[in-house]
Amino acid sequence: MVETALAMAPRLATHRAIVRFGAEVAVRRRPTPAADVGGLLLAPVVAGLCGTDLQMLRGLRDDPAPVIGHEGVARVVAAGAHAQAPFAPGALVAVNPTHPDDPGFLLGHTVDGLLQERVAIPAGALDAGLVLCVPDALDPVLGVLLEPLAAVAYAFELLSRRTRPARTLVVCGDGTIGHLAIRAAARWLHPEVRTAMMPHTLAGAQWSAASHHPPHLIVRPGQDLAAVLTASDAGRGGGSVAALLATPRDATLTCLERVLDAIDALSQARGGLRSCAAGSRAAEPELDVDLLGGLPAASRSIRLPGIDLAAVRARNCGGRPPTPDLVSAVTEGGTRVRIGGQRGVAARHLRSAAAELVRAPERYRELITHVVSLDEAARIMGQLAGSRDRTVDGRRLIKLAVRISDADGH
Repeated sequence: MVETALAMAPRLATHRAIVRFGAEVAVRRRPTPAADVGGLLLAPVVAGLCGTDLQMLRGLRDDPAPVIGHEGVARVVAAGAHAQAPFAPGALVAVNPTHPDDPGFLLGHTVDGLLQERVAIPAGALDAGLVLCVPDALDPVLGVLLEPLAAVAYAFELLSRRTRPARTLVVCGDGTIGHLAIRAAARWLHPEVRTAMMPHTLAGAQWSAASHHPPHLIVRPGQDLAAVLTASDAGRGGGSVAALLATPRDATLTCLERVLDAIDALSQARGGLRSCAAGSRAAEPELDVDLLGGLPAASRSIRLPGIDLAAVRARNCGGRPPTPDLVSAVTEGGTRVRIGGQRGVAARHLRSAAAELVRAPERYRELITHVVSLDEAARIMGQLAGSRDRTVDGRRLIKLAVRISDADGH
């Protein structure tokens, strides 16, 4: 049994980890910590690399942790004397990386992350409910999608706070989060929602179009979003729009303004068409925006006067408050907008993500384009640190999964 094997395993004096030194990355041996009195020692099984990790590797963030990685699943190796069941040796767990009350605990950012053979989780993280058991039916490789899919669940929770669901979902970004949102929209927003993706590059548009679960619409670089949406309105009766911004922090504001401009233009086109048909101006469509991507401090848009967008995004953290805090505004073009965002996820979002990945694993497996060892991962991370090109070993990288130990934690 996994539990017996891990309980009897000798304690490692040192373990292998991917360590970053500025922009350089290498596999090194590090001293293995012990579980503190109320904490856990984990053996990561599979861990992922995400967009914020790449920002750290490229020097765009100043997070201090030398070992990054906050996505994945692990086996419990040892539990401190005061750690509570069900965290016995062998339990398969996921760690919620964001502590809603303690900014000092941000896994893979302020404390060492999962891209290593052993990682200690302090008692405070357990007390806050940040460690949870995941179903053994979950393929550990798919575990790298748990946290990003949970982030999508949280975003959809915010975007669903309306009387009637949005008829169109615009997704800005063609990374893991963007593709997860496209695949989960019919489950978590509305079965008949129309999805439109705005990839960053032509290569991203081509990968998205050729995927097994493409969006209904792809707005290629240089195309006009309003024109694409207007052309596809026929027979759908218009309807409101939701926008999910799954973008790097240096692209979020630009993408937001592009969406706002497009919805103003779409509103005018719909109003003009209906005026011709019915002799009266139709009500302007409503836009809901979720700022899932990061933003520089005090970010503002001239199209939304007086709104500190970074502060709006920070109002919802880890599932709090229970009723999400959203801001209403009117654009320069007169479109009513409701805007929100979030940091971190709650345990309920992780559980929903785990259930979805167990229910329909093949719907999401395609997004894990590269499964590699620690040594291979260090090489790839070094390559990505120095280039924005997402082509790795001849294939476009969507999600990198790093096998760190086997399913028994060895």
